[in-house]
Amino acid sequence: MVPLRAVVVGAGISGLAFAHRLHVLAQQAGRPLELTLLESSNHAGGVIATLRHEDCLLETGPDCWAGNKPAGVSLCRELGLQDQLIGTRAGLRRSFILHKGKLQRLPEGFFLISPMSVGALLATPLLTFAGKLRMGLDLLRPARRDTGDESLADFVRRRFGREALERIAQPMVAGIYNADPEKLSLQATFPQFLEMERNHGSVIRALRKKAAAEARSGTSSGAEIAKAAGPRYGMFVSLARGMSTLPDALVAALPQGCLHLNTPVTGLTQAGGTWQVKTASGQHTADLVCLALPAHASARLLQPAHAQAGAALAAFEYGGATVVNFVFDRVQVKHAMDGMGAVIPVVEGRDIVAFSFSSVKFEGRAPEGKAVVRVFMGGALHPRLSGLSTDALAEVALRELRDLVGIEGQPRFTFAATHDQAMAQYHVGHLERVKQARNLLAGIGGLSVIGNAFDGVGIPDCIRGAEEAARQALATAR
Repeated sequence: MVPLRAVVVGAGISGLAFAHRLHVLAQQAGRPLELTLLESSNHAGGVIATLRHEDCLLETGPDCWAGNKPAGVSLCRELGLQDQLIGTRAGLRRSFILHKGKLQRLPEGFFLISPMSVGALLATPLLTFAGKLRMGLDLLRPARRDTGDESLADFVRRRFGREALERIAQPMVAGIYNADPEKLSLQATFPQFLEMERNHGSVIRALRKKAAAEARSGTSSGAEIAKAAGPRYGMFVSLARGMSTLPDALVAALPQGCLHLNTPVTGLTQAGGTWQVKTASGQHTADLVCLALPAHASARLLQPAHAQAGAALAAFEYGGATVVNFVFDRVQVKHAMDGMGAVIPVVEGRDIVAFSFSSVKFEGRAPEGKAVVRVFMGGALHPRLSGLSTDALAEVALRELRDLVGIEGQPRFTFAATHDQAMAQYHVGHLERVKQARNLLAGIGGLSVIGNAFDGVGIPDCIRGAEEAARQALATAR
């Protein structure tokens, strides 16, 4: 049988998951496969990267993923990493929000943008009495009947009021998407809240019923929802030896020699049912090509030959972010570090989006007497930081930490990583843009286009999308 020649462009988590699943499925089907994986940078994993400094473990990209989405955990188990899976540290699964210059603990009974009960609403110090009253009106306001998309900001203002948007929803959502809520699509990011409104007439009422039903059924999630204090930290998953363990295991499971680092693709053409993938060092002929890149990068490769599909991909907007890791002696941090971290509302006028106490959040990130703190900054709502060097951004991050958690002296170690144009922005109308792009791409034979622009920005979302694309690609290959 003639081998299927496949070239995957991009060795981030999407490209690695596609290549791995294609390799496994081809073996199971007895289909010979010549697999080539091309990566422009010097490492596989994309934004996922783990750095060790002495006895501390630092994540320069994402530090976890949502375990309630099964694709990530399932892939780890398939790769033999089940003993590496770890959850957040029990007993400290709470978060803080900066309020009028002080870190306030978010009371139990809040789930992301909404309280689950009147009691939780009344207990929060984050809103004025008028703000609490306006938020409580969610129980009385009628549901929106228009089925068109709306921004997250419009939804929160409509259900809960402006104060709830500025003080609670915006910082909570920024910790996930680092996007402007005025532009963020509700349908594409938090469709569950839209369904709650439609089915129950009130988000608060829907959450209360959900928690009660799950508590009656005896599921642990019911109790956790009832005690939620912002993000549901109990569902987050990481790896004991660091996030890079996953891409490293994927590379090890691929055919030896198929990965080519420091190999940017410079051109892509199709003729006679085959593809020519051009690089500075040569050319690869393929029956099947997968572009596992940010949508704007895939657009540049496709536009010369497929203008409409390229334009559809170019319509997806992206943003960036910077992650700064600090290592301190524990005595240098005056805060009690009795939680996972904090989010910072834009109305507070600070220069960071959030920070986490990494050495508290997960076991094994620092030994006794040390503290690892991660600062998340940049993005759509902090344009004044654009153009600063990583050294300058690290200085800004340290200055903010000094004010917020009482840092004394200089850090033992600092590492800043900037990820430019790496985070897809799911703006209003996103689902329609995805539909249009996929309709146009479907007409191009032997091509798969995947990545975080389509069905979710999280690691499990990217893995699921990549694996589904690999199954379809093999099923339709000649």
